[in-house]
Parts: sequence; structure tokens; C-alpha cells
Amino acid sequence: MKKKCIVIGGGAAGMMAAIAAADDNLDVEILEKNEKLGKKIYITGKGRCNVTNDCEPEAFFENIVTNPKFLYSAYYTFDSAHMIQLLQESGCELKVERGNRVFPVSDHSSDIIRTLQNVLIKKGVKISFHSEVKYLLTEENTVCGVMLSDGRKVNADAVIVATGGISYPSTGSTGDGYRFAKETGHKLMQTRPALVPLTVKESWPLSLQGLALKNVAISLRDGKRELYRGFGEMLFTHFGISGPLILSASSYYAKQSYGNETFLTLDLKPALSKEQLDKRILRDFEERKNKQFKNALDGLLPSKMIPIILMLAQIAPDKFVHDITKEERKQLVELLKSLPLTVTGTRDYNEAIITQGGVCVKDINPSTMESRIIRNLYFAGEVLDLDALTGGFNLQIAWSSGYLAGSNVKENLE
Repeated sequence: MKKKCIVIGGGAAGMMAAIAAADDNLDVEILEKNEKLGKKIYITGKGRCNVTNDCEPEAFFENIVTNPKFLYSAYYTFDSAHMIQLLQESGCELKVERGNRVFPVSDHSSDIIRTLQNVLIKKGVKISFHSEVKYLLTEENTVCGVMLSDGRKVNADAVIVATGGISYPSTGSTGDGYRFAKETGHKLMQTRPALVPLTVKESWPLSLQGLALKNVAISLRDGKRELYRGFGEMLFTHFGISGPLILSASSYYAKQSYGNETFLTLDLKPALSKEQLDKRILRDFEERKNKQFKNALDGLLPSKMIPIILMLAQIAPDKFVHDITKEERKQLVELLKSLPLTVTGTRDYNEAIITQGGVCVKDINPSTMESRIIRNLYFAGEVLDLDALTGGFNLQIAWSSGYLAGSNVKENLE
């Protein structure tokens, strides 16, 4: 009689775990509470699915925010090159864009899901939709199956929990895996929204709603301690700030300063030193020396931002450029190089790309993804206390950890 492996969750980690576990001698079944697989994958990368990052291993680990060393075995067993190979050999053409980010050529995330579902079907994996797990069944510190919410009991020789976190709860990520872990004696690390927009104290960003800034730099500080420094693109919103650069900063804010008032400085001209920027302003002012200050900044700033800089610079807008003092010019340089904002918090899980925190990795064997507390019970993906920056790294965590869990189930049950 075939031994049975149940995978709870049909997202990225769950699909990959089932693919890796599938074997002629093993009955593998995905229990998915939604009506389709990969519901959260559909919305990743703005619907394009940044499936992984085609980078060197060193770069991958540099982009892991929480517990990078725990991922060594998983990543070196199934890295981004393996994922790219699997998808392309299965008929899904890929392309590499800026920052080594990998997308389907079609720009449709549905192609990634369809490809993986076809692989699952070819491997004989059973997929059961509308199948919500209520709790895990254990005997003598060994998992032996699951109880479904409809009262059905499903026996199993191994169970892989790949239920995701609690970000984007509309996709079915409602924290079930955290409950399963806690009920079976595992420690949970505090969860918080991450890769999420930030809220700020100042009111002036609201008037810039919709303005995107490219090639800017930020520094996020909690007192004297710098939490994050980065370069890229950001966006002003009706509540504060967002965009790729801010999302990355939010992960470090969530991890180290959540709930504290934290200070962010925005460098609008990172390619120029203060001295170079001062010379640039002098040239601009020379060309506009008979204009009023309020009409002399169009070469430096987006038009929407000029009124804000006028207000913050505390230089009379009607003052003629030729009357601007050296001290006032220095004040303007300081403002453009370190525009201050006060971060008060983050948006909630409905807007968070990922969840930070989760099942404590000390309770999990990094070489197998098996629980150190309950035999034949495995955890993979976002349910674990693992997270990374944007760029395909979080999905790769799911692929790598899912593959390692599934392949070890196959090896242990054969």
C-alpha cells in the first residue's frame, strides 16, 4: 500500500513541495481551501509574477532579511537556476529584467500557475479544492493526518504545512499554519506586515499623492541607529509613502523599530555631493537671477514638489534669486539632500506583500524542513520566520523550502 503525504496549501511552497514529493510509490495530495491553486501568486509582481531572481547565491542571501543562514540547505538544494530550468522545460518561457528579476515572457502570472499545475497533474498529485484543514492529528509526537472543517479525517504518513502568512487575507492567507504550529507545540515569532507602505506624521506628503520619484536615496534611522539605506523609486500616497524603495525599508522597520517613531531622510539628488549640488544650484540661479525664488526651481524638481520645498526651505517665495544668501542656499542644499519625514507605522496586512515572523526556525531542521518536535511534520514557505526584500526573493524562499521539504518526505517514506 502506498504511503501518503498531505500538503496543506496550494500556493508557491505547497505546489513545489508536492512536485518534489511526488513519486510512483507515494500518494501525494494537496489540500487547498480556495477554489484554485496559487491565488496569491496571481497578484504578485502586479499580476506579472516576479517568479525568482537570477542572481548569484551571495546576492540571494544578501537580500534575505530574516534568518538567511537557515536557508543555506534549501537554496543550495533548489536555487533560482533550478526553478528557471523547471519552468522552461515545462513549457513556460521566461525573461530576465532589471535587477535580475525573472518574469514569464507573457507577463501573465497565470502562466506560472498553469505550468506548475500541469507538472503536478503529470506527476499524479491529487489536488483537492475547497478542503480546509481544521487541525493536525498526532500520536506519540508523530503526525498521522488532518481533520478537515467538514468533519472528514484524512490519514497520512507525512504532512507538509505550506499555508502562507496572513498578508493579503483575501487570498486565503489567514494564519492557519501559525495555529497548527502552536497547537503542536512550536514557538511562534511575532508577526507583522512587511514589504508594506509606510505612514508618516507630516501632512505635506498628502499634497504629493501620486507623485513617483525615481533614482532617489533614503536613510531610515531609529535614533542614532541606521536601520536601512537604499536607492530606487518611491511614491507619495494619501497616507504617506510607498514604492519599491519604501517597501524594502518597511521590512527593516517592521523587524527593528515597529511601533516606534522612526526618522527617514530622503536624498533627492543622490548622484551629487552637497558641494556639487551647490554648484549646480549656483548655475541655475545665475541663469534665473532676475526671477523670483518660487520660479527658479523647475530645473531641479518636479513641479508638484516645488511648493513643498518652498514651504520647508523657509525662504520667501517672492524673493529674487539674486538676493538669495549663501546661508539660504546652503539651507536649500541640506533640504534637497536630507528631506526629513517621520515614520509612524505601516499599513495593515491587506496591503502587505508578505508577513514577517511566523514559526520559529529553531524548531525546524534546516536540512530537511522537518519539525524537531513532531515527526514527519514539515513546514515550508511564508509560514516560517523567513522573509526577504522585493525582487523575486520571497517566492524563491517558497520554491526552495518547499522543494527541500517535499524531497525529504519522499526520501524518508520510501
